[in-house]
Amino acid sequence: MTVGLTELALYAGALVLLFITPGPVWVALGARALSGGFAAAWPLAVGVSLGDALWPLAAILGLNWIVAVWGDVLGLMRWVAVAMFLGMGWALWRKAGRALAADSRLTRPGAWAGFAAGVAAILANPKAILFYMGLLPTFFDLSRVTPADIAAIVALSMLLPMVGNLIVALSIDRVRATLTSEAARRRIDRVAGGLMIAAGIVIALG
Repeated sequence: MTVGLTELALYAGALVLLFITPGPVWVALGARALSGGFAAAWPLAVGVSLGDALWPLAAILGLNWIVAVWGDVLGLMRWVAVAMFLGMGWALWRKAGRALAADSRLTRPGAWAGFAAGVAAILANPKAILFYMGLLPTFFDLSRVTPADIAAIVALSMLLPMVGNLIVALSIDRVRATLTSEAARRRIDRVAGGLMIAAGIVIALG
């Protein structure tokens, strides 16, 4: 490996700072955790981690070429994410207060929906794009990295944010579990729906 532990530690610190900066992923994670608990939120965290692997890989393997060839596709992903969050937010708002046991989002379709939302959110997240495409090359000499270096960088990029997102989702789930009345569920669903819609707006305007 040409990348040292000091460089990886500095990069890890930057990833933590990136994680604690609010953005569309936080909004979407909070919305799903409020609406369906940890079971609905963890697939989103996994989906986000996939994007967190793709962006540094794209930066390392050739930033300019990737953007030139796939620019239209990445732009399309932004609007896919917008449509997804607006639709999910409206559905939550419209069905506010429905019993959790009857909510299909907690079944297998919900897990795939959460995963897809996570991928869309991170691929269309301006904060992530600026960090990985603009700042990552300042931590490492990308002309000298080896396959082992790339694996270490990608692993850090995936694991640190995913652990943080899972902790946030679990924390929200614990608070949410204490709110069991129908009125409380209705408020939670409406807040979650509003957050989903806000995530779509943030991505659209970002």
